This record gives sequence, C-alpha cells and structure tokens, in this order.
Amino acid sequence: MKKNRIVAIVSILFATVLFSSCGYNTIVTLREGVDAQWANVENQYQRRADLVPNLVSTVKGYAKHEAEIFEQVSQARAQLASGMKVDSSITDDPAKLAAYQKAQDTLGASLSRLIAIAEAYPDLKANENFKDLQSQLEGTENRIATERGRYNNAVKEYNAAIQRFPGLLWAKWFHFEPKAYFSTTEEAKKVPTVSFD
Repeated sequence: MKKNRIVAIVSILFATVLFSSCGYNTIVTLREGVDAQWANVENQYQRRADLVPNLVSTVKGYAKHEAEIFEQVSQARAQLASGMKVDSSITDDPAKLAAYQKAQDTLGASLSRLIAIAEAYPDLKANENFKDLQSQLEGTENRIATERGRYNNAVKEYNAAIQRFPGLLWAKWFHFEPKAYFSTTEEAKKVPTVSFD
C-alpha cells in the first residue's frame, strides 16, 4: 500500500513537471516567435522589392546610358521573385537561408550601385520623386537590419531553449530542430564600386 502511494505521488509529480508550462508550451511559443519574426523580415524585404521598379524607372529617365545597372537590379529582383519558395520553413535549413540571404545581398548591392549613380546626375538628385524613393529605400534597409537582428535574437532564445534541460527532452521527443541564423556573407562585406568612366 505504501509503495503504491509513493508510486502515485512520484507519478503525479512527474506528470506535473512533464506537463508544466516550462516545457513543451514554452518551446512552441519560442518557435512561433521565430516564425513571426521571420515574417517581419520577409515583410521588409517585400517592401524593398516593391520600391525597386519605381526607383529604377525614376533613375532611367535621367541615366539612359546606365543600362548595365538596370539589368542587374532587374535580374536580382526577378531571381528573388521566382527563384525560391520562401516561407518560415526556410529558417529550418541553413543552406536555404544562406541562398536566400545571398540573393537579397545581391539585390541590395545592385540598389546601392543604382543610388550611387545619382551622384553623377545633379538633376536626378534634386528630383523630389527620386529623393522620396531614396528616403523610403534607406528607411527600408534600416528596417531590414533591425528585423534581421530581432530574428536572430528570437532564434538565439529558441535554440537555447531546446538545448537546455528540460527543454532538450521536449525537443528530442517532439523533434524541435534548431533554426538558422542570418549571417554576413563575404559578398555583403564588400563595398560596391561605381565608375562613371
């Protein structure tokens, strides 16, 4: 009888710890936080992609002989639009996230070169439409950096939770996998060069 009581008490304690909010529910909440933050990153990338056609057409009117940069921007944007399926599952695969990041970095570098072209065209720099688009693009780039930082923080919190005890038990049992971080690529570290020769 005593043995049955001890087993029952231990079972109740084990079940209480097992189903408490410090386990499975916490990991699910953290994973959802990562997915929500990823959606914020995607939202800012989409905002940038939406600005590209307006910016290109505004610059085209002034810089007709800069066809190469227009082509690069258009190709980079098209690659992002059709090149890969982008949803929150991309955060589960570091290789897919790196490929997505590389494509975004290529578009960002092309846009930097496009903006730099404006230095050679004083009338373009004075154009209100161009100044507005440039300001929106700069704001979007800042938002992208902020959201990527927030995403990495959410990933750090989630990844730590599934590696610490008792979370690692839940992670193994329910197959919670680590999420991938955004990181700087070598290409993104290079400052784009613009020549007006």
